[in-house]
Amino acid sequence: QFMISPFGTAAVSAIGNGNQVMNVVIIVLETMSAATTILLTQHIGAGKKGEACDEIATVGVAVSGFFSLLMGLILLLAPHVIFTLLRTPAEAFDGACLYTRIVGGAVVLQGLYIELCAVLRSYTLLREVVCVSVVMNLMNVAGNAILINGWLGLPRMGAAVSTCISKAVGLALVLWTLHRKCDVRFSLRYLRPFPLHTCRQLLMIAMPSGAESLSYNVSQIMILRFINLMGTTVIATKVYASMLANVAYVYAIAVAQATQILLGYLLGARRLEEVNRRVWSTVRIALVVSELLTLLIFLFCDPIYNLFTTDPAIHTLGRQIVLVEFALEIGRAVNIVMVRGLTTAGDVWFPVTVGIFSQWLVAVLGGWALGDLLGLGLVGIWIAMSCDEGLRGALFVVRFRRGTWRKKRLVE
Repeated sequence: QFMISPFGTAAVSAIGNGNQVMNVVIIVLETMSAATTILLTQHIGAGKKGEACDEIATVGVAVSGFFSLLMGLILLLAPHVIFTLLRTPAEAFDGACLYTRIVGGAVVLQGLYIELCAVLRSYTLLREVVCVSVVMNLMNVAGNAILINGWLGLPRMGAAVSTCISKAVGLALVLWTLHRKCDVRFSLRYLRPFPLHTCRQLLMIAMPSGAESLSYNVSQIMILRFINLMGTTVIATKVYASMLANVAYVYAIAVAQATQILLGYLLGARRLEEVNRRVWSTVRIALVVSELLTLLIFLFCDPIYNLFTTDPAIHTLGRQIVLVEFALEIGRAVNIVMVRGLTTAGDVWFPVTVGIFSQWLVAVLGGWALGDLLGLGLVGIWIAMSCDEGLRGALFVVRFRRGTWRKKRLVE
């Protein structure tokens, strides 16, 4: 975003719209990887390694590859339909379509990368995943600088091409790491005949959790549809504000992912009291870190926004958004941890039901009412999203305290 911002708000809006669509695709792929992690860790925790884990990993990769190809084809052929429905402004429309065609057309690289990283995490090879991620993202940043600005005599090809190249390198590094350091073995013989039971187990976890995540991201796309009617300045502010919010809650996601792996081992061994303590400990960590990061963003709000733009309207609106973020991040931190905890324990349908209800009635309908009807604009939309996160967080806490998850079991 820093490199794109000199090209104007239309360029920022184009990539912002493209990334919102890509987020939906990535979330769908991540739900399958989460299902693979849950099944693998519970089998490992129960002492059932070997061919059972090999089959789960192979089926997970096969299903992720199929869905990646399918979604990539849609994004390659019909991005204009998506951005017409989103009411993307005319000045950002062509850029959003081109960006999505390139990145979306190569989404199979990201799908396989996400799934294979899930296998590495399940076998506690987290340092290796971090190393690959660092290399991949440094390549992406360097590639962006070269291709966006046309350095080294290369033509200006933009951020999308650099993203695809870095993903291909990341996938190659993950495959090399799996071959060198992981016990799991992939083989086509696990797919002949196709193991419907294993596939069903994965989909029974992935589909409900995927529905919750998909509902959230589609609701965010609907909210973006409202924002797109407010002009490119407001869209650019939304892009920057969302990017800074990602910084605030990225650690909550990290500790929730790590906790999900530990919970899989503990649940496989039926050490339920340790599961309970671990979840509450993670919630406390996620809350503290998310709020501290939001405070830092608020204190340095103007210097941070100066990296992207000197537009005073964006600065003022961005500062107001960060104030709402203090409340929003409380609910979001709880949700991130609780949803992963409940899903790992097999309580997969409750987060879906609560998510769909709250995301659409509170975030979308409330965002429309506060942002449009009451004229609060982007701040009103952010307040509605904060209320949605808070409501879901409270309901998930009540659900976890009731202990329904203790009666669920994925691995016999």
